[in-house]
Amino acid sequence: MKQLNLRIDEETHEALEQRAEAAGMSLPDYARKVLAEEADERRERFLTAAAHFSQVWAPAFEAEFGPYPQGGAGHRSGTADAA
Repeated sequence: MKQLNLRIDEETHEALEQRAEAAGMSLPDYARKVLAEEADERRERFLTAAAHFSQVWAPAFEAEFGPYPQGGAGHRSGTADAA
């Protein structure tokens, strides 16, 4: 197994610690998970395909269901907004 040493600023470290804790993981385990996911080519292909699907089908979904909520009713805190 390889080892990677890196320096990050305090803000990034704090954010990672909070996310690791929320996931019930140690910081090193959480960092390994995040880096492994980022290095996974299948993830990149999935995200590219999802973005393409969203661009192609967004008008049909909006016509059927109305515009995506930008806050207020129906908006869940902590979720990504539509691009």
